[in-house]
Formats: sequence, C-alpha cells, structure tokens
Amino acid sequence: MTVPLDLSAYRRYFPALQQEMNGQPVIYWDNPGGTQVAQQVIEAMTRYLREANANAHGAFLTSRRTDETIAAARQALADFLNAASPAEIVFGPNMTTLTFAFSRAIGKTLQPGDEIIVTVLDHDANVAPWLALQERGVVVRTVDIHPEHVTLNLEDLQAKLNERTRLVAVGYASNAVGTINDVRRITELAHAIGALVWIDAVQYAPHGPIDVQALDADFLVCSAYKFFGPHLGILYGKREHLERFPAYKVRPASNAVPDRWETGTQNHEGLAGLLGVIDYLTLLGEEQAAHYGNDPALQPYAGRRRTLKVAMRAISDYERQLAAQLLRGLREIRGLHLYGLSGTTPEELAQRVPTVACTIDGRHPRELAAALGERGIFAWDGNYYALGLMERLGLEGRGGALRLGLCHYNTSAEIERVLGVLEELA
Repeated sequence: MTVPLDLSAYRRYFPALQQEMNGQPVIYWDNPGGTQVAQQVIEAMTRYLREANANAHGAFLTSRRTDETIAAARQALADFLNAASPAEIVFGPNMTTLTFAFSRAIGKTLQPGDEIIVTVLDHDANVAPWLALQERGVVVRTVDIHPEHVTLNLEDLQAKLNERTRLVAVGYASNAVGTINDVRRITELAHAIGALVWIDAVQYAPHGPIDVQALDADFLVCSAYKFFGPHLGILYGKREHLERFPAYKVRPASNAVPDRWETGTQNHEGLAGLLGVIDYLTLLGEEQAAHYGNDPALQPYAGRRRTLKVAMRAISDYERQLAAQLLRGLREIRGLHLYGLSGTTPEELAQRVPTVACTIDGRHPRELAAALGERGIFAWDGNYYALGLMERLGLEGRGGALRLGLCHYNTSAEIERVLGVLEELA
C-alpha cells in the first residue's frame, strides 16, 4: 500500500477554508469542536429546502421526498458505520441528547445496586447521563488513566468489572488529548460478564473507519458536525436492544424501530446535508481507491461501504503524517507541555487522532487561544467538557489547556505557521 500523497487538495470542497484574515488564509484548528462543511453538504441542504421542505409521512410530493431523504440518510449511515441494517440507525439533535434519552430508557430496566462503568478520559456527555442514574440506586464506577501518557488503564477497568456491571460507557477517542481506546478489547471484556457497551465515537468519526459489526458494539454514537456535516446526532444500536428497551415517545408515534426512538420532527434538511457528507466522502474514496487496491483489511466490504472505508483509511494515513510533524515541532518548543501520547513512534501515532492538548509556562490557555485567534488561527482552550480528565491532570483550576485539532483539509504549511507563532508566544 502506498500512503496517499496530500489530501489537503480536498480543501477546495470547503468554502469556509477560502477565507482570509489579516491578509493570510484562516487556519481552522478548532476541528475537535466542529469541522467545516463540504460544498456537497451546502448544496444538498439548499436543494432539500427548495424542493422538499415538508414534514414526513404525507400523501403529497414534497412529503414523499422527505420520506425518501430520511430513508436514504439511514442507509448512508448504515454504510458508513457498516451496520447490518438501516433500521439500526437512529437520528437525533446531537450525541448528548441521544445519550441522555437512552440512559433514561436503560435506567428504567436497572435495579438498585446494578453498576455502570465510566472513564476519566471521556467527554462529560458520556459520563453525566450515566451519573444521573445514581438517583435510582445505580452504582457508577470510574476507570482511571495512566497519567504519564494519558491512556486508559485497562487493568483498572478489568478490576472494576463484575457480575453486577450492566453497562460500560467508553470513548473511541479522547476529545481532549486524542488517545484512541481499544474499544474492541473493552467490548470483549464487558460482554464476557454480560454487560453492554456504549461507545462515544464523536471524536473518532472524522479520523478513521468505523465498523460496528467488527467491534460487536451494542451502541455507538457520533455527530455529523464533527465529520464535515450539519449539526445532527447519530446513534447505532443493535436491533435487539432498540426493540427491548422502553422508549419515551408520544402515543401516536410508531413503536417500530428505529422510529420509536426519534421523538418529534427530525432535522430533515440536516439529514439531506448528511447525504452530502457521504457524497463527499464517496468522491474522496473513489479518487484514493488505487492506493488501497490490495489492502486485506478492506476485503470484507463492497460497493459504497468499501469506498467509504477507503476514504477514512486515506484520511487516517494522511492525518498521521500531519500529527507526526506537529508533535515533533511541539516537542521542540521550550516551556511547552504536551498531554497524551507524544507520537515519537509509529505505534504511538497509531494510538491517537491528531487532537493535541498543551500548555506553555507563564501563559494562560485562553491567552494563547486569543493570541492565535488574532493571527487568524482558530483553536480551543479550556476543558472542552472533558471535565474529569482536566481535573485528573490538575489543569481544571488553571484554565485547562490549549487544544490543537487537525483534520484532512489541514496542511503541512499550516503546521509550520502555527509552530512559529507558538514559539514566539513561548
């Protein structure tokens, strides 16, 4: 396999990336909080609002077009995640709202003394919904990290798993420091004692291929605005679970899956935009397919599913190059502290996405973000809702950290420009 050369050429499909500030191109490194959208997304949403803007399940043309949009979006995400059926795809406002809805539903089936496991490494959207079940007598246990490289402590997880564990909530990748968790191994451990697994893939989805069947995931959630689309939440659930747990819904709503979980009117124009995301990724996958023709990891897939897996593999390979360059440069800046895997080996680069948290001695993270912003470099500071992790690292009381998040439309030249500014600030 030959690594793709430079996927930054695909930035031409992102209108926002053409903007300038102070005579220079704007650098979008705020991607962990929300990526920019592809032109295909804008066109698809505009077309829907112009030609099919109606509620679902009506007897007239525009309503039927909405039904077609919903069905096409469900199939598209089943392909993207390699779900067995489009009926296993549920849409909602965002990952947080979906997780709260399902935590309440799952909570109705739990008894006092039942246990749920969460982790220090996770975004609070995969912690707070489960903590809320403590009022029902559910016990919530928290898995620690290895603080020296900010990876999940799997030995601690194994020690906390027991016959009372009903669910393990874990992130696919950390939204703060980029660590990729071994979710397949975690799922195996949980299933061995009869527990379900809830995977937060929001931060991983823009950076690599996801196969819910290979993971044997019970539930997996992600958000379209984190992988080049509109503000929309997506949930995959095994059909048996979607049918088994009690859904909160209005009485006239269908009790069939997945409709029973989609309360009220959905964001139909957002679903059209989601189809635009899949169109964009399909284009990327088709153009990069020659690099992955004999890749054995792609043999199980065919048609659009294979093309989408190629796209995400290409994105992962290119971003790994960017991450290596960024981490190498950050390690050379005096007074700068990196949190997480430092990327000094190929193995470490394979265990992280290109999301980096750092601090600089004598500089508050908000001061750093503001200074970068004044130069047209957009990046986040604070805790990014990874509250438990920032407390564990001793950063919460100091303003958190500066977060630098790359994706495939970023460039090597941008990295050099940002490194130069950080060197100046240090």
